[in-house]
Amino acid sequence: MKQPNWKPLLFAFTMISLGAQAQELKPELNSAILRTKQGSIVELPGFLTEKIPDIPYRKVVMPGPQYLIADDPEYIRIPEGIALHEAVQPGAVRLYVYNVNGVKEPEKIDRRITAVIKNTGTANMHIRMLKYASQKPSTNYYQIGKQGLADYFASTPQKKVRTVKPGQAIAIDEQLEKNVVKYDELVHGFYEFVIDQPGEISVIQTDLKTSGPKALQRITNVIPPKGQNAGRGVFGVSNYRVITDSVYDTRNGTMEIILADGDKDPWVEGKMDGRPEVAKLAGNYGVMYNIEMKWKSTDGKGLALVTWNSRSGNNQWCGGMANTMVVSKGKFSEGIIQLPADRLVTKAAPEAILIQVFEPAANGEEQTIKLTYSPPGASCLPTPLIFIPVDLK
Repeated sequence: MKQPNWKPLLFAFTMISLGAQAQELKPELNSAILRTKQGSIVELPGFLTEKIPDIPYRKVVMPGPQYLIADDPEYIRIPEGIALHEAVQPGAVRLYVYNVNGVKEPEKIDRRITAVIKNTGTANMHIRMLKYASQKPSTNYYQIGKQGLADYFASTPQKKVRTVKPGQAIAIDEQLEKNVVKYDELVHGFYEFVIDQPGEISVIQTDLKTSGPKALQRITNVIPPKGQNAGRGVFGVSNYRVITDSVYDTRNGTMEIILADGDKDPWVEGKMDGRPEVAKLAGNYGVMYNIEMKWKSTDGKGLALVTWNSRSGNNQWCGGMANTMVVSKGKFSEGIIQLPADRLVTKAAPEAILIQVFEPAANGEEQTIKLTYSPPGASCLPTPLIFIPVDLK
């Protein structure tokens, strides 16, 4: 995963010099937005800037599953080892597997990267999958990231219940056991499940002849963290409710919500591998933000919602952005939308992705926009949510 990157000073000074004119939506840009299909790219030259005013919000930590992520190391450089090893308690668990076969010495070799759970309790463990997203290993990290979120949002609880005896370990995702992971390919799995006994979860890289549960019996080394990438461990927050502080009026002009920037929205914290220090999840990848924004139109305008790759100029790793969100009804139907929907990524300004166009109430009454957002894997953060008043006539 790409760690968030901070603004280069030159870019910041350039945006300051552009001033308020960068947010002025010219008639031709208004028309361009209205012609654009949902999820498609619309070019907004001279408009996109990191100086758009913020919409203040409150974050409420909501009940949610124990959250584990494996992303340090992201690239597993040794042929066999454990990249995540954490205890979990009975209840709901969310697990995000994001690891790459990085073995190239003495040569590049195929590997298996899998996730297992061991029953550390005294009675049979029962495990049932609530959310499931598992992509074929690939070097196309952007596609995996946005498709993984789309599959996660679309998945429904499974009826199948698996039983794990005390001391036994099983693969969490049987598909990972079947995958052949070539050098530089990403293994991406996003799961939510419920268990009724305490357990240990491990993410393992091993050879193709050895199953994850068997590898767990012989592997003794847990790969030390390097303090790079997003991080790994068990984290104390998995779900946020985000509520804007006041009712947005289209008369206020263009404004934005910024999430997962490490500043306005700090990184969630937890623990790692029994270490005494506090673990941080740089990027809040895998955390779900359920956003509620009240708005009204006292000037009869509608409200377009777009996003863009605001960090495109930072370094070679920030050249593209791809995401998936759940958005409430507007001009387009409510539901899951990949961003962008018609190509792999959006690159840089003047490109923006149209998420939705919301229509004003006939009587000017308040309405509520609901969004589900999660920071997109493989993309630099933050990815602003920009609300633009548009003339729908």
